[in-house]
Amino acid sequence: MTNSETGGLVVNEITVSFGGLTALDGVSLSVHAGEVVGVIGPNGAGKTTLFNIVCGFVRPESGTIVFNGKQLRRHQPHDLAKAGISRTLQGVGLWGGLTVVDNVMAGAQSTARADFASALFGLWRSSREESRIRQRALELLGELRIAEYANRYPLTLPYAIQKRTALARALMCEPNLILLDEPASGLSEAELQELGKLIIGLRDKMGVLLVEHHMDLVMSICDRLVVLNFGRVIASGSPAEVQANPDVTTAYLGQDIPTVDSPVANAGS
Repeated sequence: MTNSETGGLVVNEITVSFGGLTALDGVSLSVHAGEVVGVIGPNGAGKTTLFNIVCGFVRPESGTIVFNGKQLRRHQPHDLAKAGISRTLQGVGLWGGLTVVDNVMAGAQSTARADFASALFGLWRSSREESRIRQRALELLGELRIAEYANRYPLTLPYAIQKRTALARALMCEPNLILLDEPASGLSEAELQELGKLIIGLRDKMGVLLVEHHMDLVMSICDRLVVLNFGRVIASGSPAEVQANPDVTTAYLGQDIPTVDSPVANAGS
């Protein structure tokens, strides 16, 4: 049985160039339900470009993207949620003029049975629909342990709370796959441990693909890793296999790659 037949995301031989620069060169990877796959590599390796291709911001010159058995050909970013894919950004991207719960409710726009633009201005066509979406948003805030901030404005809150709010918003469309773009940026060590637990908990409901520079986190929570360098895959496999690969050490200029026995790994387990 092929990967595309078992569901999940299958990226096959993707190549893209910007001018004379090849950003991705024959890159392949897969993410299935119930697993966390990390994409790592030095700055400029092509990690964000890979995310942007999956999301429809960038068109590849060659290769295919298949999600749950269906090839994504000319998809646009606004098509993702209906397809079952959600994404967080490197920043939080929250609306400062909306409360935390209203920001999270915005994530249901693609699945709402009423026009969410109307909802933002208090013009809900269905009070029952508003109640349903608000209740789900509050449930997510509870699951992420930030329900107490529901009626606060995000820009008045610590960055870690803003990050969780953005994650809750991404989860509102109940995706089959979530793309996490540097979820650990700006977090303290204690907050990293909490983030690791949250991401591990997502495996019960969806596949997770993340780009992250914080090696302690990716080595401890990922089932598989894909390592990019200058737009090419130089290693893939379990964290232990990647850690033992000399090409990975070379790509990181001799820096030590954290082991799977890191504090984040212990906290996540």
